[in-house]
This record gives sequence, structure tokens and C-alpha cells, in this order.
Amino acid sequence: MAITLIVHDGRKSTNERFQEVISNAVLAEELGFDGFGVGERHERPFISSSPPVVLSHIAAKTSRIQLFTAVTTLSLLDPVRAYEDYATLDHLSGGRLELIIGKGNGAAQAQLFHVTAEDQWDRNRESYELFRRLWREDKVTWEGRFRPSLTDAETWPRPLQQPIRVWHGSATSKESVDLAARYGDPLFSANVTNPIDPYAELIDYYRERWAHYGHDPADALIGAGSAGYYATKNSQDAVETYRPIFDARLETFKKYGVPPVFHSLEDAIERSSILVGSPQQVIDKVLRYHERFGHEVMHLHADADGLTGAQHREALELFQSEIAPVLRKEIPSRPFPGGSS
Repeated sequence: MAITLIVHDGRKSTNERFQEVISNAVLAEELGFDGFGVGERHERPFISSSPPVVLSHIAAKTSRIQLFTAVTTLSLLDPVRAYEDYATLDHLSGGRLELIIGKGNGAAQAQLFHVTAEDQWDRNRESYELFRRLWREDKVTWEGRFRPSLTDAETWPRPLQQPIRVWHGSATSKESVDLAARYGDPLFSANVTNPIDPYAELIDYYRERWAHYGHDPADALIGAGSAGYYATKNSQDAVETYRPIFDARLETFKKYGVPPVFHSLEDAIERSSILVGSPQQVIDKVLRYHERFGHEVMHLHADADGLTGAQHREALELFQSEIAPVLRKEIPSRPFPGGSS
């Protein structure tokens, strides 16, 4: 199994958060994680409205780790501009770029980009179909609904990876799943907010559509997220250290009027994808999810998430020393395009 770290939101100043993101990426490479992901959101408290800029800086600070977008919101972007940014990043990273695309979430994007609930799926599909042609073809003639047409359009620079692997990120959307299956692309299930069942059903649907479009079932590739991570040698220590962090999360939900799905840390450990406990408990839970998902790539939160810097680093070191070797042995994963596994 390949393991990546994904940036989530935080409550520090903007400058502190950017510095923390870069430091976490460097740490992830130092500890031997396979990938590091930066998402795209356009409202508080998220800072990563421009993943290609952040990932370009990370590319300059690292040399091995795969760089993920998690996600690139193609429903909001001009696919020509997105292509130019990511083809440039592809070169600057030495071919370490992996894209995860999606339609995006949040109320602010509708106001900023005039994308509606009625057209966001069509925008995502159309943008992706043009984006993948731009990546593969030196000149493109194209016409669609949401941007000006192209006639023998040449985009520059031409990418380093040909083609690039594009994952489709989805929490609930059958539209994204169908798009991934149609083009033979991998699926990355969010697997964060709810119990396992709705995510498993979405993955089952992906496999059904994958076969429907004539692809070899053995070629389907799945990734899945997790709702938090903290491990210590002793499970009781992990639970008691993480409890105030989880309780603070519940208070945040209450503040914004969001009903919690899991009402206690124990409930979350039992029914959600959160990984809190001893190394063996974490291993057992990931393997249990793998039995249902069949996923080969997983992500952990890259942020300290309320832990001290020392606790965060110790937990990541423990993951790499005691958890990751078992997962990589028990769940073989196909190599990343650049040769990492």
C-alpha cells in the first residue's frame, strides 16, 4: 500500500500555515512517505486556493516524494490555464505530479466563480475532457458550453509525463465515479465524513461502471482517505491524547450548526475511518477497510491537527516504522508513474 499525507485546514495565521505546509512536506519525504497532497478550496479556513503554486515550492524543497492535488477543482477553472499551470509543475517536479480532480465544495466558490449546483457536474466533465486532450495532443480543435472554442490550439509547455495519471476524487458523486470509469482513470474516495457503507457503495458502483465501459477489472485502481490519525505504543495513551482534539472538532461542528455523524471519539474509532490507537489497531482497521474497498493508496492528515510538533512527528515516525511496512507487505500497490511504490 502507498501512503500519502494530505493537507487539511488549520487555525494559525496564513503565513504560519504556509510555512507549516512546506515543513510537513519536507518531513513527509524525510520519513519516507510516498506522496504529499495539497487541496484546492476558496474560502476560510482553507488556505490552498492555488495548489500549483504551493506544490511548485514543495517541488523545489524535495526530490523524491509524489506531489498530489487533492483536489483540483476543474469545474471552476479554465482547463487551458489549468493545463498550462500543471504542465509547468510537471516539469518543475521532475514528473512527480499526480492530479486528483473534482467539482469542489463550499458556498464561496459559487459566488466567486458563478458555478451553480445545476451546472457544476457538467463543467467538471467538460473541463476534464478538454484538459485530457490538451495534455495528450499537440494541437486541439474543440467546442463546448463553458469556454470559448479552440481551433488548432497549441498549448505550451508540453508536459513531461505522457500521459499523466489523473484520479477522480469523490465523496458522494456518482457523476465523478462514472467519469473516472469511462476514461479508465483511478478513483480516490474521500472516506472521511461518514461510516464505511456509502463509500463502499460508491466504489462498488465504480467497479460496475468500469466493467460496463469495457475495462479489465484487474486494472481498476482505488485510493481512500482517513478522518484523522494518531498512534502511540499504548492505545490508551493515544485515545486520551486525541480526545480533546476530537472534542474540539465536535464543538466546531456545533458552532457552525453541522450535526456530528460520530458523537464521541469511541464512536468514531468504532465506525469511522479515523485511525487512533496502537500500531496493531491501526493496521487491523486499514486491513478491514481494504477488505471492503480493495484500495491500494491511502492518505493521512499531514497537519498536526492539535497535536504538539513532537507528538505529530513521533506518530508519523511510528507509522513508518511499525505500520507502513505491514501495510505495504499485506496490500501490494502498483508503482507510481515516476517509479515510486
